[in-house]
Amino acid sequence: MRVGAALDRLVRERAQSRCEYCRMHQSLQGATFHVEHIIPLVAGGETNPGNLALACPGCNLKKADHQTAISPESGACVPVFNPRENQWNDHFAWNGYWVEPESAIGAATIDWLELNQPRRLLIREAESHFGLYPP
Repeated sequence: MRVGAALDRLVRERAQSRCEYCRMHQSLQGATFHVEHIIPLVAGGETNPGNLALACPGCNLKKADHQTAISPESGACVPVFNPRENQWNDHFAWNGYWVEPESAIGAATIDWLELNQPRRLLIREAESHFGLYPP
């Protein structure tokens, strides 16, 4: 679902053109990042600034309408990282080009969204050559 132009602009500016999940920058990507509903409309989410995030296509398509994921550490069902309620640095840390978990939410999100797949590592390396990494 598309949001209006003003809401789209607000979300993109707030995110500083970065995916709010993997922190990839829009400028080196061939695809336009998506304004996505953190809590999906089908789950009662609303189209307002508090429920919208900027997501790269990879993160948005992997997240889809999920709000929870299985923690690879404990096997427990935990919330997926919510960029409006959680602080990125509380749940993730950079280790070179790798995203490391700092919490169960971080571990489940890294695993679910495949934040350390080889293509993402190459993108982070390329971003470093343009001064875009680390975010």
